[in-house]
Amino acid sequence: MASFFFSRGGGDVNHAGKFVGTIAQQLAQKCTAFKSLLVDAISNDEGISSRTLKDQWNELVLQPLSKLTTGSFQAPLLIVIDALDECEKESDVRLVLHLLSDSRRLSRLRFRVFITSRPDIPVRHGFLLVPDQDHKDFVLHDISRSIVDGDIFIFLQHALIVIRRKYTLGENWPGEEAIRRLVRKAAGLFIWAATASRFIDEGGNFFGPDRLSDILEDDSSNTEPEEELNNIYTKVLENSISSRLKQREKDKAYKILREALGAIVILFSPLPAPSLARMLHMPEQNVGAMLGGLHSILDIPKDPTRPVRLHHPSLRDFLLNSQRCYDRHFWVDEKKAHKALANHCMRLMSKKLQRDINGLRDPGARAAQVPPHNLARCLPAELQYACRYWVDHLQRSEHQLWDDGIVHCFLRDHLLHWVEALGWIEQSSEGIRAIALLESMANVSYVLNPLI
Repeated sequence: MASFFFSRGGGDVNHAGKFVGTIAQQLAQKCTAFKSLLVDAISNDEGISSRTLKDQWNELVLQPLSKLTTGSFQAPLLIVIDALDECEKESDVRLVLHLLSDSRRLSRLRFRVFITSRPDIPVRHGFLLVPDQDHKDFVLHDISRSIVDGDIFIFLQHALIVIRRKYTLGENWPGEEAIRRLVRKAAGLFIWAATASRFIDEGGNFFGPDRLSDILEDDSSNTEPEEELNNIYTKVLENSISSRLKQREKDKAYKILREALGAIVILFSPLPAPSLARMLHMPEQNVGAMLGGLHSILDIPKDPTRPVRLHHPSLRDFLLNSQRCYDRHFWVDEKKAHKALANHCMRLMSKKLQRDINGLRDPGARAAQVPPHNLARCLPAELQYACRYWVDHLQRSEHQLWDDGIVHCFLRDHLLHWVEALGWIEQSSEGIRAIALLESMANVSYVLNPLI
């Protein structure tokens, strides 16, 4: 089996650039014969990594598979593509589906592809290009609600037993009736059940039972599933702000929380908490303390060098939708958030970038010659992120460009420093793409305001 999961804001997994290489590598790990054929394919075309994804798929996957003898793989050969809807480029969605549909040519192999996705428009349109006889749709919403509720009951029963034993909450806690009420409030959503159980767990032996009671308030079987999800997210966010704070302190806490969460949900590649704090020009302890109460909705690793991630993409949908996130303390205005992050990126680059940032005094040095620890010291994660994605955030903010504006001033003072930094992190092609994007934005700005 081989697999690839897409994740919006997940760096190399929010597009299909690494899709073919990842699948080929995993197949090679599972089959020695395939590995030998893959090595031959790469040796025969050393520039394959720069070719189109279709060429990569043909040479690195389809052709080696077609040369395998029956029995080389333990049948059936399965490729799993998770969360295709999280792929940000619509063209990539269509391309991935087209490539996978080519696998029907491998008639000698028992070959199957399993794809999970929300039924977003790009995904539905992509499947229109695949012949009906080559795919079978399985809609989760068509599963009997009683089956789904039964599975959620088992999940919650196990999770709460673990919590009960962990905090010695009493042999009868929480009771079957409480679990059944939680199942009703979950309204068929596993993400609701998972978030609720983590939220209760975070409360510990003092506040865990209170949080359970709080969740069960206003128990209603008429509430829509999405509304229940909105409620549990709101409850988690509200509980992350201490009620003992004075109003001035609460206002400050809300601002920090909203800005940090806003950045996390729109990042094109996740950052560790310390890097996020430096990007936002906030004290690390403030950001750390604020995120500390959000473990039920965020994956916050103990290792501070690992990135903070969302437990589920539905949190992003919730925070960016003013109709769902009705508490303005938490709602994130997407355009403003992108604009703020673009400004933070430019501020950071203006402060940190400089000529010969690695101090090598050798203009002809290759990136591979720089030790990783030296690169991380001179170009830490937040600075690398700023160099790669500041233009993308600028575009999403619909910012207009003008002479002597913030973008013009940055490029005038630091264009060469920025290009050099991209070279050190082996992202020069991103610089070319970003400059082309800036040019298109400048043309739009001129049309909107021809006097600039």
